[in-house]
Amino acid sequence: MSTVTIRPITLKIDPDTRERMQRLADLRQRSAHWLMLEAIRQYVDREEKREAFRQDGINAWHEYQATGLHVTMEEADAWLSKLESGTGAEPPECHV
Repeated sequence: MSTVTIRPITLKIDPDTRERMQRLADLRQRSAHWLMLEAIRQYVDREEKREAFRQDGINAWHEYQATGLHVTMEEADAWLSKLESGTGAEPPECHV
């Protein structure tokens, strides 16, 4: 079994933010430390998802440049309208 080493890190925050954090911690019946860890976790999760989305876009652009396969805006809009209305529809075929 591996042991995870947790090391402390110093975070410098201004007095106003520190007071706000403590107020929230008191209201949530949590420690300020817990709130900061949660905020960092949520930020990292959100930014990882944002970066994955960005990379997917870059990969799609490269795929389009290599193959030329695409759907038009009208084709995509018609498909999305069907989905929005509750009609099950297959996505349109990509073409050159």
